Amino acid sequence: MEKLEIKCAMQIQKPIHEVFDAIIIPEKMTNYFISQSTGIMEEGKNIIWKFPEFDFECPVKVQKVEKDKYISFYWENSGTDLLVEITLSEKENNSTLVSISEKSMENNEAGLKWLSGNSFGWSNFLTCLKAYLEYNINLRRGAFDFMKK
Repeated sequence: MEKLEIKCAMQIQKPIHEVFDAIIIPEKMTNYFISQSTGIMEEGKNIIWKFPEFDFECPVKVQKVEKDKYISFYWENSGTDLLVEITLSEKENNSTLVSISEKSMENNEAGLKWLSGNSFGWSNFLTCLKAYLEYNINLRRGAFDFMKK
């Protein structure tokens, strides 16, 4: 059975170091993604993320961090540890291509549900990151209030 994997990418009109910092520093991440974190994303560190619209804690096991280039971490979905890899590439006009992959789940009903939900989630992450860095807008604020229980 083929494994499912998420891949998405977006170009952001900001220098690579600004994009990298916005992904690893909690005070910046709260402007577009999470509501709080127990720490900065550093290699080998375990942190907890909280999201503004959901009442749960998300454990994150940071694996590898290469300044201005690469971040990888594991997080759990339905008892499975999934690897998230974020790669940054310099592009023309001082912009940055952010590529994200998350893997993997079985090609079954649970896997397809994950593929749909997290593909949307990572696309939303990139869109919100772009809006925050380029225009200082928090697109996530209030966007998922309808999901609160």
